[in-house]
Parts: sequence; structure tokens; C-alpha cells
Amino acid sequence: MAQIHNLETLKNGGYKGTGPTTLKLTCPLDSFPLEILQLGDTLTQLDLSGTGLSSLPSNFGSSLPNLKIAFFSNCNFTTFPPELSTCPNLEMIALRSNRMTSIPENSLPPNLRWLILTDNLLPSLPDSIGSCHRLQKCMLSGNLLTSLPLSLSSCLNLSLLRLSANKFQSLPSWLFKLPSLAFLSFAGNPCSTPSGTRTPFTLQHIPYSSLKIHSPPLGSGASGIISRASWEQSPSYSEEVAIKLFRGHLTSDGTPADEMAACIAAGNHESLITVLGKIDDFPHDHNEVGGIVMQLIPQEDYKVLGLPPSMESCTRDTFSDEIKGLKWDTGCVLAMLTGLAGAAGHLHQRGINHGDLYAHNVLAWKAGQHALLGDFGAATVYGTGKEEEYDGLEKLEVLAFGWLVEDMIGLLVDEEEEGPEEREMRKGLQSLKERCTVKNVEDRPSFEEIVEELEGMVGWRGMMRIPTIPN
Repeated sequence: MAQIHNLETLKNGGYKGTGPTTLKLTCPLDSFPLEILQLGDTLTQLDLSGTGLSSLPSNFGSSLPNLKIAFFSNCNFTTFPPELSTCPNLEMIALRSNRMTSIPENSLPPNLRWLILTDNLLPSLPDSIGSCHRLQKCMLSGNLLTSLPLSLSSCLNLSLLRLSANKFQSLPSWLFKLPSLAFLSFAGNPCSTPSGTRTPFTLQHIPYSSLKIHSPPLGSGASGIISRASWEQSPSYSEEVAIKLFRGHLTSDGTPADEMAACIAAGNHESLITVLGKIDDFPHDHNEVGGIVMQLIPQEDYKVLGLPPSMESCTRDTFSDEIKGLKWDTGCVLAMLTGLAGAAGHLHQRGINHGDLYAHNVLAWKAGQHALLGDFGAATVYGTGKEEEYDGLEKLEVLAFGWLVEDMIGLLVDEEEEGPEEREMRKGLQSLKERCTVKNVEDRPSFEEIVEELEGMVGWRGMMRIPTIPN
């Protein structure tokens, strides 16, 4: 967590001459503190989120030439501040939850890589966004957008795009041809399937009163809290499960209600966490939208494979020293990738785009050679029978899978430690990665073809099931 600085110290010149690279203020501000501009020789990151600011000084960019990251979320900017366009090195901007209604033309900085405009009132984007050729991540969920400017098709480095909870009646066909786009969400729009229409099976309804919730929670995030619980199905039988209570109205990826709908619509697959039922009659507060009961995953076996992207890596995952130190063997990686590709293909057969096929959303069990794809926060239930409307959507996600293959190749044991068979499998993985990541979207394989290719590398041995947890 970034250090919070003191406004009084700033105004008294206490930070001047100390060479600060970051500055974070959280106190209410009536106007921009001009003393910040005196730190321009060294300042690279500025966070004034939650301060209530609504404007920037005209010399903002010229005074802060080294600024790379600027956060103004939860402030009062109704118009995107055009002063940011004068920052020559600015790469990351966050203006979440500002009730912003417009972005003037040519107000985006030329070297922009990461733009967060979630939860505003934007009806459109400027045509000049097409000049942001380095743009990789663009987060626009929770606005009033009905279309995208054609100029955005010039952003050939765009890898992650969040369009959930807007007003799109349709999406442009060129979107599904962008060569670098791998992570797309558009749930909660008129063009995506309405919540609750994609459950092709009877889902059990589980009374909240039958669940005994254990503390502390297993995890929490922007869309809700996951806890361990005992599901008392009868006076003599209880099953250990996990429950997730969805809460809040919007995350950077979409709405918790759409995430819950996607989890339920996903159905069962060996490499997905099984949803056992939907919670009925829980004593929710005004911020909760529902809950589900899921299969409990043994934490002593399954570990989160990756870490989220850093500000430097932007759209590519990072990995802990612990995970890198495990030295994964090729057979294990092949088995896990086969299951994950099968899970992604299973989702698309049901008309679901995961939207976040990353290592940090994978639970991996090295000894069991098994992996689970989780976190449906960016998933979109787009429906089946829409192959023409969403032509290329699956192959955008294939690019994400190709990058996952590349990441997992990087986790393998040193090549000199492998035998001839393992080296051939490594070559096969490298070849698959290259086919999944070609620039021409149409030339990428489908997930069905990927599974077939992976199975052919070592022969089909069947997928490993998650072991039953004793009561």
C-alpha cells in the first residue's frame, strides 16, 4: 500500500528536495495543491483519489514531465481533464467514479497504455483515442456507451477491454479482429444474453438456514466474499462447501449479478469449480445481490498459479518466487493446459466468454496434475446460435490461452534437465503457443482443436477429479 502523505507538510515544502517519486493525498481538496508541481523533477506517480478535485492547473503537464501514473478516482471531474494530454510520459490514468459525462477530443496523452474510466456517465469516446497506439488496457464498464469509435480499431496493441454494464445494442465486427485483444467483457448490455436465461439444467435451491458459515473468510474481492461452510442436508449428514455472497453494484469487470449468472450458466466441467446450488432466503443487506454454494477446493493442494499484472507488465501476469521455484514438469503442464482448454471450450459451447483467462485465475495442483479455472467476474453470457454476430470471439480468448501457454512454458524445469520425450513436448507447446498468438485472428485454432492437439502430445489419460473431502 502506498504511503499517504501529509498536506500540511507538502504546503510547508517538507517534500521538496527529498526526491519523491510518488505522492498520495486522501484529504478533501478544494483545489489542486500547486506545491505538487514543485516535485516535477522526480515525481512519477500521483494519487489524489477521493479528494474531491474537479480541475487541474493549465501547467500540469509541463511541470510534471516525468509523471507516468495519475489516479483521480472518486473525485468530481465531470469532464476528462485535457491537461493530462500535455504529460509526455503519462501511461496510466484512473478516473473511476467521477460522474464524468464527456472526454474532449485530443485530451488523452500520447503514450497512454492503461485507461480506467469505470463507473461514469460517458455516452461516447473521442475519435482521437485512435491516436493512442500504445493503449493496452481500457476499462469502460458502467457507462452509457452505445458504440465505439472506428478509430479504436487502430489501437493494435489493445489487449484488455471492459465494456460491461453499458448500452450496446451490438458490437462492431472489427472488434473481433483486433490482433492483440485477448480479454473482453460485455455483460450487462442489450447485446448480451439477459441474466437468468442460460441455465440449461435444474439448479438446486439451498436454504441459507442450512449453511453454517465458518470464519475467517477464504477470500474477498470487489464482487463479494467467499467463505467455508457446512451444508447441513439432514440431521445426520453435513457436507463441507464454499459459498460466495455477491455484493456491490459494479466492479471494473462488470456487475456481481452478471458474474453470478455466468457462474450458474457454466455448468459442470472437470476444470471448473462446480456450483452446487443457489442460496435462498439469506438475510442480505441492501448491497448484496445473491449467493451460490460451490464445491470446496482443498487449499492445502491447490495454489493460485499466477499473480495479477503489475503496472509495468500491464496485461501480462507475474509469478511468485514460490511458484517459479516448483519447477513444473512438462507432463504436469500438459495435463493442466488440456483441462483449462477444455473448460474454455466448454464455456464457449454454452455461449459464455470467460473474459479473464489468466494464470491468476487458475488454481493449480502440481502433484495431481490438475488445474481449475475460476473467477467469472469478467464473464459474458452471450448465448449460443450467435456464431455470425460474434464471429472471432472464441479466438480472441484463444490468444489469452496462448499467453497462458507461454507463461507455463516459462515455469518448466530447465531444458537440460528434461529427457527426449519432454523436449519434444516442450517443442509442441511452443508450436501451439505460436499458433494461438498469430496476429490474424481467423488463423488461430479453436479450443476444440487445441484440446485435440494437447491430448495428442502425450495420449489421452483422462482428467483428474478433485478428491472428495472427508467430513
